[in-house]
Amino acid sequence: MIGSLVATALWAMLPAYVPNNVAVLAGGGRPIDGGRTWNGKRVLGDGKTWRGTAAGTLAGVLLAVGLNAVNGSVSAAIGVELPTFPYHAAFALAFGAMCGDIAASFLKRRSGRERGASFPGLDQLDFVVAALVFTRVIAPDWFGEWFTLGVIAVVLVITPVLHVGTNVIAFAIGVKNEPW
Repeated sequence: MIGSLVATALWAMLPAYVPNNVAVLAGGGRPIDGGRTWNGKRVLGDGKTWRGTAAGTLAGVLLAVGLNAVNGSVSAAIGVELPTFPYHAAFALAFGAMCGDIAASFLKRRSGRERGASFPGLDQLDFVVAALVFTRVIAPDWFGEWFTLGVIAVVLVITPVLHVGTNVIAFAIGVKNEPW
């Protein structure tokens, strides 16, 4: 039961887990806020770019397509029926994750935190909450089938652990300036 919940949660969230990592690697270019300020503080900052957002969203959707291709064999190998991703659900997960990170950046700037500053809780769950909300709105039937209360609980518990772990690795290999 727990193994099935964890497998479903991880598989269903992969298109949301990957976009922000790809955005870091593919980022750069024109900031979404165009350098604008609000009350003397940047609206978002240089870390939120159009290129990173587009690349992250595309990566999440392409990952979902790849997961669909191997779904049958992986499901059979682990003995758990895993979700396949209709395109609108894949897009909602990936773009929702990017929007959640953008919203968190906005909140960080309003609270006086600089780019890269830690904001415990928000840093680990911003993209998850937005991805789930976008998916619930854009693909409600698919969401209702796969995101049971148990799966959502697993996502909310396991995501902060995965987030911290991947950020520490990214910091260690030099692709992030801070380990959070």
